[in-house]
This record gives sequence, structure tokens and C-alpha cells, in this order.
Amino acid sequence: MTFSPRHLLAVLALSAASLAHAQTTNLLNVSYDVAREFYKDLNSAFVANYKKTTGKDIKVDQSHAGSSAQARAVSDGLDADVVTMNTTTDVDFLADKGLVDKEWRKRFAGNAAPTSSTMLFLVRNGNPKGVRDWDDLIKPGMQVVVVNPKTGGNGRMAYLAAWGYVRSKGGTDAQAAEFVAKLYKNVPVLARGGRDATGIFLQRNIGDVLVTFESEVVSVDKEFGAGKVDAVHPSASIVAENPVAIVERTVKKKNTAEQAKAYIDFIYSPEGQEIAAKHNIRPRNEAVLKKYASAFKPLKLFTVDQYFGSMAEAQKVHFNDGGQFDKLYTTR
Repeated sequence: MTFSPRHLLAVLALSAASLAHAQTTNLLNVSYDVAREFYKDLNSAFVANYKKTTGKDIKVDQSHAGSSAQARAVSDGLDADVVTMNTTTDVDFLADKGLVDKEWRKRFAGNAAPTSSTMLFLVRNGNPKGVRDWDDLIKPGMQVVVVNPKTGGNGRMAYLAAWGYVRSKGGTDAQAAEFVAKLYKNVPVLARGGRDATGIFLQRNIGDVLVTFESEVVSVDKEFGAGKVDAVHPSASIVAENPVAIVERTVKKKNTAEQAKAYIDFIYSPEGQEIAAKHNIRPRNEAVLKKYASAFKPLKLFTVDQYFGSMAEAQKVHFNDGGQFDKLYTTR
């Protein structure tokens, strides 16, 4: 069979395209709900940086839902090269399954948490209900939208932030339990994840206040238009670290351990930290944090360890079946 010059060029071009595709490494980042826009921008920057520094092509796909649902999906076989979560218990869950290194916290700086956030309130434009602090959320008639702590780290952090608020004022665990029970009596529906909660609040127009991550302010303004919501920073809130890990099962199968590490390293880089700051996610890099100080309102922050021992202990006491959350929510 003979080819015309035009056909030959077409065959060569197709072969070159196929070869290039075969040489492109694909990574999958399985992440939590409200980090979608952050990782969309970070992935583009990483792809360009990787090409520039290595001369090789790489493609990063992303998957987002409630963090605990995502951890279960990875456990059930979703081939994540990396997981970027909003609570350590979801990474510990994968470590217990043998999918993530047991010592995953030591693999990267800052206990493998390159960024953090905190919980605040989003209210409708003009703050018609006059929400100022956690105490306003338990007033009669107030409707509060939160994520189900069983399905998302966003929900666990909202719950722990409310509990810790009482403790930060000198209250006891018994008083905190009473306060949180009152708060959940004002919750009309539990969302599956952070983005679902935003949809309930803004698309279904349910609720007076949405308790969510600080970073969701930027996402709401971009998706729904500026001026739809006001952000209210409470007097005290929780430090919510965003842990990251390499999924050993996948990188061994795909031979992508080097690329997965490069990806996480990029989150820690000054460029990656700047992208986080632009999305209202608090960077670990002190220089970048200082540069964007105006974006992060100073407030009294407490850690999980201060009032709950550890995230693992909080999971056991509050969120496992039969725990504190089940007791207070089922007895509404």
C-alpha cells in the first residue's frame, strides 16, 4: 500500500500525537468539596511548572465531594494518586486500610498539612438576622445550614468549632453539649458536603446562616456573583488543617510516586501557597501569609488538640456511631 504525501503526513501526525499522549503522566487528586476551584488553578500552575522543570508532560484530574465520602471511594478502589483532605481522620482511615503510609504525617512539612482554614458564617446580603457570633445561631427561629459531620470534614469542623467556642469561654463539656444540641435543633437539613451546603443555602434559598470554611467566600463570589452573601467572623473558631498524602496503592500500580510527590511539593512551594491565599485558604508559608494578611481577619483560634485531645479522639467520642453527635441530633 502506498500513501500520498498528505496521507503520510497525517499518519505521522497521528503517530506523534499518540506517542505524546502515551508519554503524558496522569495524576488523580481526590479532594474535599469546597477545594474545587483552588485545585483547578493549582493544577494548571503545576502542569506548567512540571513541564518547565522536567520537560515532561503531566495531566492532573480532580475529584471532589464530602471528604469522608471521598476517603471511602478511595478505599473502595478509586485510583487516587494523592488525597488532599480537610481533616486528618479521613487520611488516617486510608492509612488504617494500608493505602497510605502509616507515617504519612512525617512525609511532608507541618504534619503534612500545607494549608489550613477556619470556620465562619455566611449570611445573606446585609445580614438581615444580625448574626454576629455563635450565640446567635441558637436563637429561636434561626435556621442554620451545616454539613453532616458523618459525611464531611466541613461538618465535623463546624461541630467542633461550636463546641470549642463554649470551651474557649471557660464553659464545661456539659455546657458545650447543651449549646451544640440547641444549634442542631435549628438545622433544617444536613448537607452531604461543603458545596452541597452552599447550594442548599444559595440555590434552594434555605437557611439564615451557612457555617462553612473561610475559603468558601471566594468561591461563592465567583460562582454566584459578589454581594450575595456577607462573611461574619465569630469571636472564636477552630484551626482546620488540610492534610495531604500519597496513595501508595495507586502510585505503585501506576509508577507515579515521583510525580505524586512533586505535586504535593508544589502545594508547599511559594507559587502554590500564593494560589491558596488567593482562594482564601490560609498558607503555611509565613512570608505568603504576611503578604495576604488583609485577606485573613485575625480572630481567636483554637486547635482540635486543645479541647478534644486529637482529631482521632474527637472522631471516636463525637462522630462514630452512637457518639455525641448521634445522641444530640437524634433527640431533637
